This record gives sequence, C-alpha cells and structure tokens, in this order.
Amino acid sequence: MKTLRKLPLPFALLTAVGVAQAQSGVTIYGVVDSNIEFATNMKNASGGSDNRFAVNGGGLSGSRWGLRGVEDLGRGLRALFVLEGGIGVDTGTVQQGGRLFGRQAFVGLESVTYGKLTLGRQYTSLDEALSNFSPAFYANTYEPVIAVVGPAFREDNTVKYTGTFGALTVGAHWSFGTGAGFGSVSGASIGGSGESPGQFRRDSGYGAQISYLGDVFGATLAYDQVNPGISNGATFLGTGAVKKAAAAVSYAIGPAKIEAGYRWGKSSTSGATLVRDDIYWAGVAYQVTPALGLTADYFYQTFHSSTLPALRPPGNPWQLMFIADYNFSKRTDVYLTTAYSKNAGLALDTASIGFSNGYPLGGTKTNMLGVAVGIRHKF
Repeated sequence: MKTLRKLPLPFALLTAVGVAQAQSGVTIYGVVDSNIEFATNMKNASGGSDNRFAVNGGGLSGSRWGLRGVEDLGRGLRALFVLEGGIGVDTGTVQQGGRLFGRQAFVGLESVTYGKLTLGRQYTSLDEALSNFSPAFYANTYEPVIAVVGPAFREDNTVKYTGTFGALTVGAHWSFGTGAGFGSVSGASIGGSGESPGQFRRDSGYGAQISYLGDVFGATLAYDQVNPGISNGATFLGTGAVKKAAAAVSYAIGPAKIEAGYRWGKSSTSGATLVRDDIYWAGVAYQVTPALGLTADYFYQTFHSSTLPALRPPGNPWQLMFIADYNFSKRTDVYLTTAYSKNAGLALDTASIGFSNGYPLGGTKTNMLGVAVGIRHKF
C-alpha cells in the first residue's frame, strides 16, 4: 500500500474498478443519504393499517463507506480489492445484518486484455447487468430491486469473472454458499451459508450476463439461479431452486434516456412450483438542466401459479414512481421521490419475494403511497 487518497468521485464510479487508473494506491469513498418520508396504509402492530412518518437512512442511494485498492503489477496486470459496508444513517448502525463490509468484500486480479477475476462477497451477474437498465438507478427507496433480482443479489463465497471489451461486457459467477435466507415454509427454513461437506449444491448460486452499452443503444441478457438449502432444525431436507432470467434495452435521445425490461422468475422445491411470476418495467430519465434531473418509471408484476396462497397477492402488483433530483455540486444533491403501488406495498413488497422491504400492507388495504424528501452527499 503506497498511498491513501480521498477523492471526490461521481456516484456512478463509487463501486467501479477500472483499468484507467493505472497507478497503485488506496481510495476511501462513500455516500451519506437520508430523507424524511410519509407513507400510507402500512401494517401496524395490531395487523391493521396506519400512516407512518419516518426518517430513513437512504433514499436514492444506500449509505455506505468503502476502501478500494489497486496495485500495478506490470504487463497490463494489476491486483485489486474492494471493502464496502452499508451504514444506517438514521440510526448509525451497520447494515446487511451487521456485517462490517456487507455490501462488497472481494480481492482479485485484472488484465487489460482478458478481464477481471475476483473472489469474495459480490453482486450477482443479474444484478450487475440490470443496474444499467434500472430507470431510477436502483434507488434505495421505492425501486423494487428485491422483487426483480431477488434477495440474494449479493452472495458470499463467490468466484466472479467480468470482461469488458469496448461496449460489450460479459460476466459469470459461482457461489459455493450464498449466505442468503428466504424465510420459512411449513416450518422448514430456506437458505443458508452452504459449503457443507458432501452437499455441494446446498445454498449454491450461479449466473451469467452479456451486455452492450453504446452511446445511444444498450441491451442486456442475464440469468441467475440460487439453490437454497431446506432444513428442519439440524435435519437437511434437500435444496430448492430460485431461477430468474431477464432482458432489457435502453435508448438515449438527447437529454432523455428510455429504458424497458422483462424478468422471468420461478421458485420451486421438491418438484413443486412455489411462485411463477413475470415483471415488466419501463421508464425515462430526463436531464432538464445540468443540475436538475427527472425520472419516471412503471413496474408491473404478473403471477401465473403459486402452490402456497400466502405467497400470491390478491391481484397483479404494479407501481408508479417519480423522482426529481437537484444537484448543488458533483457531490451534494437534494431530491423528492414518490411512488404509488397497487396490490403490494411500496417497492412491490409482498410475501412472494421471500424478504420484507419494510413496506407491508396493513389490514385489507390494497394500495400504498409514499413521499420522501432527502439529501445525499458523496465523498
């Protein structure tokens, strides 16, 4: 380690490690984001519904801090690492279940010619591919990321390859134990850390992507599968399968960028389908001025079958979302974000995603409205 530098970076570069920075060194970086929110029809302690006022630790971005290091090894090869942890700004707590570096923690080698190979806790290929086709750039509040890519969009114990060749990016990953939990069904817990002797498939995960990102047109195809272990106490009962495939496109017209996508999903265990669903989305981001950006998007989810009625909402969920973001500088911005959902909580929060986004519907309510005003600072 030769240097320790603190650099102001655009948000799009906060989690990127590029070949352009050839010198050796370590960079500290992060995002601090918080907002005041009002949400309707949320589930209360008695199971009914009430409105809620809250201060949230993350609005357009999940708050974080991280260390990124590179060492030039010569001949177009370099070593790299990333350690990145989530921060709950509203409470000052560590996120991702109390992990110090729960967002990312990996080390690897990168070749100018052949691409990058990394080991550790990393984003899945599906999550990485769709991040460039999310109208709101995976906004932490209201964007239904979990519904689209699943709760295991970061996986432990992962080997990952990423190669970028001009506008074309290809990638694939394998996790020996995702560390993801999917709740429980009929008293049996689903998910875990894997890497169990004699149980190679247990809690494993894998996926791949191919993406084209041109100046005007972009497109991606991606696949992801997690094989969560199913256990009843100390008794291992087998593995399930959570499969997702997606395709998305984008097109830039002057200051506007239009994006649309489709995600196929199927969750099963013991040959029985637990959830079979599709999600469609479309949105536009428009840069009104260099300082002011507007974003609008729409998500629609359809359910084809579900073995367990509790996993299926009463109707097909959908959500409308709008963001107005004003930048005082490259590092500091203020924003208004609002969303309206039907047949689900905000961010398409239903039992079918195997995870709670924190917006469960209360009582017999079938819709939810959220409005948040916040500030974000990048360093």
